[in-house]
Order: sequence, then C-alpha cells, then structure tokens
Amino acid sequence: MKTTDSWSGGLLRKLGREVAGEFIGTFTLVFFGTGAVATAVLAGAQVGLWQVAVVWGIGVALGIYLASALSDAHLNPAVTIAFAIWRPAHDIGMAAIYIVSQLAGAFCAALTIIALFGRAIARFETISGITRGAPGSEKSAMMFGEYFPNPGLSEPALKVFSDLGLPTAFFAEAVGTAFLIMVIFAVSGGDVPTWMQPLIIGGAIAVIISVVAPLTQAGLNPARDFGPRLVSFFAGWGEIALPGPRNGFWIYILGPVAGGLVGGGIIEFFVRRYAITGAVKE
Repeated sequence: MKTTDSWSGGLLRKLGREVAGEFIGTFTLVFFGTGAVATAVLAGAQVGLWQVAVVWGIGVALGIYLASALSDAHLNPAVTIAFAIWRPAHDIGMAAIYIVSQLAGAFCAALTIIALFGRAIARFETISGITRGAPGSEKSAMMFGEYFPNPGLSEPALKVFSDLGLPTAFFAEAVGTAFLIMVIFAVSGGDVPTWMQPLIIGGAIAVIISVVAPLTQAGLNPARDFGPRLVSFFAGWGEIALPGPRNGFWIYILGPVAGGLVGGGIIEFFVRRYAITGAVKE
C-alpha cells in the first residue's frame, strides 16, 4: 500500500509540476507580449513593429526560463502537437494537459492585462470613436486576440493589405510557425547549451513577428490567441472576438498547428536524417 501511495503521490507531484510550468511560462509570454501590444496602442510605448517584436521575443525567453525547471516549456499548443507527432516523450493525455495548462495561462494573463489597462482601453475607445463590439473595434480588440490585416497599421498600409484573404492569412500563420518549430527542433536535443536555447527561440520569435505581423499580427501560438480572445469576448467585444471578422479566428488555431507539423517534419525527415546519414558516411 505504501508503495502504491508513494507512486501515485509522485505521479501527482510530477503532474502538478508540468501543469505549473506550462501555466506560468505561457502566462509570462502572453503577459509581456499582449502587454507590449496594449502599451503600444494606448501609449505609443513601443515605437514601431520591431520594438513590439523584441518585447515578444524577450517575453517568450523569460517564459521558457521560468517553465523549464518544471516542464518541457512548450508554452504553445503547436509546439506540443509537433513534439507529440515527431518526438513523442509523453502520451496523448499529457499533451492534452499541456495544452489546457497553456490556454489557462494565456487566459489568466489576458485577465491581468485587462485589469491593469481596462479603464485606459475604455478611454482610448471613447477618444477614438470606437464602439466596443461594433465593426472597427478590432483596433482595441487587437490588444488581446489577433486580426488580419493588422489593425494597427497606418491608413496607407491598411489600403495596401486591404485585400488580404483567409487563405493568405492562414498561409502566413503556417509559414511563421513552421520556421519557429524548425528553430525549436534544431536547438533542442542538440549541441546548443540549454541556457542559450530560450534566447535563440526568443530571437526567432522577434524576427518572425517583424515579417508576419503586418499580415496577421503573427499569432504563431493557438493559446496566445485563443486565451486572450476569450477574455475579449466576455469583456464586450462579442462577435468581433469570436468568431471574428470574416469568421477568421480559426486561422490562428489551425494555421500554427499545420505549420508546426510541417516545420517539425522538415527537421526530422530532412535536416536530422541528412546530418545523421552524413555522419555515418564520414
């Protein structure tokens, strides 16, 4: 009986650590990332897209550092699914627990942002003539969920991207996430020191955002989008949050998942296989 109790207690403690790691890490990256968007929109705190992208990258790196002692620090359902398919270390049940923990962390981070900036957001909407939940309120909802084209673009840029459709938006999310997963797969389990991996992944996030964000705000992470999007739905944005203009919320879920599977497959079937084959031949 003691052996069984000890085993079950150890399993519960391990499960608790995994849940806490994914929750804390995802909370951290979403808090700093959506916080950077909020302060950019409300106060012009970040001058230009690159500054927001850098804050996102640092937020991701911090989240990985905080989570890595407790879990595998996926912090992203697209990462969890890619690992579950290409490098399975857990069963499907644990992957599902990871994803739920990530969504919970993202949701709570967005709750924290709206608690901090809720009054400022309301004033911003009043000053800007925005009616929350009405068409055009993406300009305030973008502090939480993401939209295409990026509502924060200048008027001339919005005209340039005005014909951006669902297929292109989906493709942008898939391509951006594919690059992200390729970097994560390349640096994990290889010769890159553990302490350096979050910095490289954070840097990858920053450069990907700098290219993809004008199109779709560069979600790259279903939890990062859907958790805050739920908060904005309940905070009054309604159909602007879900299902979103042109019913487009799904591209921020399926696009990253599809891109992550492709990116992981490229590394596993081409890069690693070629490297291993080359090493054997040598």
